[in-house]
Amino acid sequence: MKIIRTDQELEMPLVDQRLRDEGHELTLLPDGISEDQLCVAVAECELLLMCYTPITKRVIKSAPNLRAIIKYGVGIDAIDIPTANANGVVVVNIPEYAEETVAEGAFMMMISLAKKLLPINNELQKCDWAWPTQRWMGLDLAEKTIGIVGCGKIGKSMARMCGAGFRMKVLGYDPYVSEEELAAHAILKVEKLSDLLSQCDFVSLHATLSNHSIHIIGKDELKEMQKHAILINSARGALIDEEALLEALENNEIAGAGIDVFSQEPVNQTSHLFSSLYSLDNVILFPHLTFYTKEAMERLELETLQRCYEVIEQKPVYIKSDDERLLQQQHLHTTYTISPLVSK
Repeated sequence: MKIIRTDQELEMPLVDQRLRDEGHELTLLPDGISEDQLCVAVAECELLLMCYTPITKRVIKSAPNLRAIIKYGVGIDAIDIPTANANGVVVVNIPEYAEETVAEGAFMMMISLAKKLLPINNELQKCDWAWPTQRWMGLDLAEKTIGIVGCGKIGKSMARMCGAGFRMKVLGYDPYVSEEELAAHAILKVEKLSDLLSQCDFVSLHATLSNHSIHIIGKDELKEMQKHAILINSARGALIDEEALLEALENNEIAGAGIDVFSQEPVNQTSHLFSSLYSLDNVILFPHLTFYTKEAMERLELETLQRCYEVIEQKPVYIKSDDERLLQQQHLHTTYTISPLVSK
């Protein structure tokens, strides 16, 4: 089978080696490839593996032999799923490989900002020591209030770490999760996002990106937050109006931010919207790596291979996501069967 894997900078040595050892023609393409270049590259492609590269209507129509698109990761907003389905192409993701991992990454950014880890370390590097002056005073997490926006598996993991682990009060905003389900995870459901934001010392975003959640945190929402509050985003960059966040940080409207995901990646220190944030002590810019651990990558590679084999062997393609954009493919008329949802 002719297979293309985009975003080769994210190393997948097990996937690449296995597919090649089994005689498949695998082509790796770099991050940042243009749409024109990708359209040429996929002309004979039968199976497309992607992570970040946009798979547009034009790309899909340029691949008449394409049978399936496998997102080796969670978010599917970069794929034109309606066009794929209209052309008999199955789309599937790998939603469960890094739930605890990403929650740990979000918690890492939160506690680092609360304890002023990076600026204190920088001071030590420059001056050998840092005396206990007001500049270096951190915060306790115990008895603070954290708001979880998006209470799926990652959000619930973050809530457990904060509540059971650090005795924080945990509020949750998620229109799609019941009060009873959140209560079972020690999360107090808040019906209005503005009410959550106004009560919290920390806010952590774990929502999926959809038409309903783009810029869920905008200028008005940032103004609802307390001035001492810290915002964490390890979900999707476009959940935040980044221009409004930049303005809020520059004007000290919130106390800080930990950002792992960006609408435009990669970030740089010269021409990116967030260039000026590199020098701020109250901001952590993390290069979309909260998912990146040894254990998570092992899970990602093994499950990506499972989905590949299902397509190659014309077996049912398992959808583990509860995203309706993927579940609706159960009625897709294609050689490849879509299985019922097997887990949530």
